[in-house]
Amino acid sequence: MNSERNRYSPLSLTIENLSQAIYIVNRHAKTAPNPKFLYHLKHEALLKLVREGKAKKIGLHFSRNPKLSQQQSDVLIVCGEYSFHIPPTKSDFDVLPHLGKLDSAIRNPKAKISLAQAKTLLLQFTGIKEDQPPRSFKRKKQYEKPVFKKLGESYF
Repeated sequence: MNSERNRYSPLSLTIENLSQAIYIVNRHAKTAPNPKFLYHLKHEALLKLVREGKAKKIGLHFSRNPKLSQQQSDVLIVCGEYSFHIPPTKSDFDVLPHLGKLDSAIRNPKAKISLAQAKTLLLQFTGIKEDQPPRSFKRKKQYEKPVFKKLGESYF
């Protein structure tokens, strides 16, 4: 009964809840059809936590999947029991130590909140508004018989 109440009740803005929410949003963004908004939400939440002193930039890691370059680095941020990576700024390269290759044995703990709760919590924390495109209902096209013209006649 207690877990049912927690599942549907609004979460408070604690470091533990925020870090779990970021973890859930990040995990779902990897397979989302349009992950851009979810990654933006994660990024903004982490930056706000760093500014408020609730999360800390630890260093730089080599990225596992560099885009077009041979090597690419990501900033490692620790928030509560969770660690995350975001793209670095130019100043990050001057200030943060490079930690080398990412240790794949280190894992984040499992989170027990839904994606909807996570998004709601992060939207409340960051103040970002989610742009929802208007849903367009596709009308099923009515079948049209093909028109056959005699050889040499124009279709227009």
